[in-house]
Amino acid sequence: MAVVFQATGAATALSSTIIFDSKRIQSSHLRFLLERKKICCAVRSDGRLYSGSSPRGRKAEPLIANAVAYKQAKGEYLQETPPPCTQLRHELLLYEALREGLDEEMERDATVCVIGEDVGHYGGSYKVTRGLADKYGDLRVLDTPIAENSFTGMAVGAAMTGLRPIVEGMNMGFLLLAFNQISNNCGMLHYTSGGQFKIPVVIRGPGGVGRQLGAEHSQRLESYFQSIPGIQLVACSTPYNAKGLMKAAIRSENPVILFEHVLLYNLKERIPDEEYVCNLEEAEMVRPGEHVTILTYSRMRYHVMQAAKTLVNKGYDPEVIDIRSLKPFDLYTIGNSVKKTHRVLIVEECMRTGGIGASLTAAINENFNDYLDAPIVCLSSQDVPTPYAGTLEEWTVVQPPQIVAAVEQLCR
Repeated sequence: MAVVFQATGAATALSSTIIFDSKRIQSSHLRFLLERKKICCAVRSDGRLYSGSSPRGRKAEPLIANAVAYKQAKGEYLQETPPPCTQLRHELLLYEALREGLDEEMERDATVCVIGEDVGHYGGSYKVTRGLADKYGDLRVLDTPIAENSFTGMAVGAAMTGLRPIVEGMNMGFLLLAFNQISNNCGMLHYTSGGQFKIPVVIRGPGGVGRQLGAEHSQRLESYFQSIPGIQLVACSTPYNAKGLMKAAIRSENPVILFEHVLLYNLKERIPDEEYVCNLEEAEMVRPGEHVTILTYSRMRYHVMQAAKTLVNKGYDPEVIDIRSLKPFDLYTIGNSVKKTHRVLIVEECMRTGGIGASLTAAINENFNDYLDAPIVCLSSQDVPTPYAGTLEEWTVVQPPQIVAAVEQLCR
């Protein structure tokens, strides 16, 4: 490992060595990329569908300073569903969809690289990077020591020199050791350098309450990172949006943290054969309804949908939205739903105090208070360390019967 770090050197020298060992291989690979034509289906920021050759050049995207996102003045809004021109053909597990998106972007762009513990020939703790080291080499899929602050800082430096690193945290809880690099460097360098540097870093990894993983391995860190200026947060919940959000995060000029839930990796879904990219700032309409708006994300999406079946049998018609973008919020989709149902229930696995639900409640009250017929209800995890015992662990997380009871109370 010392030899690898000596070869890559400091962050300022990383860009000249991490792509390939020789200029000959680099130039031939880049020529291959330029000649390569690939048809793609992509959902643009304004909701329009794009079909054509994969774009090679990328302009810098504006840094998102607000905590919410708004619909652009022109262009019709398009909910995130598989494009109508797309045929759903191959079936993947969620972790395989993440790997497919990562593989496509590494093949498309020679500056994309992966950094983290056991991401190389072991394939990552949940096999998201399996096979990539054999395909792209040890310098583009770089195994690191157990030193989160060091390799996260190295990734920030690599991004400053023109690379697009993806940092894998073996567990999201471990990234607390790199909080200084994520906050003071990753989130602020674009501003503090007067726009001289972009930090196109993706930080991803598993988190959430698993199956008796204990308190330290059951962290939900969304609210920790939400307050950092200059960073976007997204949470995937299906194989379709996992791949699309991964590709969008890698192409973004802003630092993006992609939250993956440890219990969703084996979720299976059919996804398009054609290339597609999800929008980092758009929510997903999971189930249209009339009586109450239920806002959720990640694993809680499935608890909500389980509760929705019971609610429908009881005569209720809930509208379910997977917010996906945790920063900024998609207040266009959320606002239209609130104006229709006039009632809001937020369901999250994050902690209640200072969680995503608290920020979302504030945003809705500030923007759509006149449309509410009842106070917003927020169901969150208990403000306690997650117990190891399975029965106690279950008690700390929102369960479907609680969601059913909350909706019945709201709709009285």
